[in-house]
Amino acid sequence: MKNLGQMMKQAQAMQAKMQELQAALERTEVTGVAGEAALVSVTVTGKGEMRRIKIDPKLIDPNETSMLEDLIVAAANDARAKADQQMQAEMAKLTGGLQLPPGFKLPLLILSLTALPQCVAGM
Repeated sequence: MKNLGQMMKQAQAMQAKMQELQAALERTEVTGVAGEAALVSVTVTGKGEMRRIKIDPKLIDPNETSMLEDLIVAAANDARAKADQQMQAEMAKLTGGLQLPPGFKLPLLILSLTALPQCVAGM
């Protein structure tokens, strides 16, 4: 059972690091751009929450709303992709390169490991 205790300590430490990472992602901002010379920019948090949109004034033409709408969507998608890349890089640091099976999320693994003692105790 010594290994189980050690595994529990590691899971708890990883859970604490995961909480720190979540808080850091909330504070992190990433900006995505679209159009030549960044005509539209969208800033999101590391968790993907949109914070700001900046639009070059020369784009504001009532006859060209569809182009502006397309640029906003493109900038938002760019920002989200950058936020996802940053989150994956931070997760790789946290897990030390641990390769999880496809679709398996780290918080689920941590929750499973932290629930393990209750399962063993109930046996």
